[in-house]
Amino acid sequence: MTTKILALTDALGNLVRFVLLPGQRFDTVGVAPLIDGVCFGGLIADKAFDSNTIIADLNERGAKIVISQHSRRTFPLPLDKELYKWRHLIENFFCKLKEFKRIAMRADKTDQSFAAFINLAAAVINSR
Repeated sequence: MTTKILALTDALGNLVRFVLLPGQRFDTVGVAPLIDGVCFGGLIADKAFDSNTIIADLNERGAKIVISQHSRRTFPLPLDKELYKWRHLIENFFCKLKEFKRIAMRADKTDQSFAAFINLAAAVINSR
């Protein structure tokens, strides 16, 4: 089995919160617990997070929506392309996280120990 890591970072690319999901689950399933109770002005995400429920939740919060749209969307939302360029911060975080072989190889047997090592690796990344 594989494991997906859904992560929320701040404007500097530092880890705020993450959720572990089974590899075969849709990314949209983990968004609600990921953003629950967190105040933010906008969400920058890729096409995997293009869901009507996520967009409705973000509209209720008054957050700016910067999500790349699927081509099958009937009424595409406007995309701020200059702001979308900042999505590289989350990509950079995952690249730094995968420098830790134990995370890249999913060496831990339990989700609890895997999550603990992700927290430890994020602390090391932030201290650099």
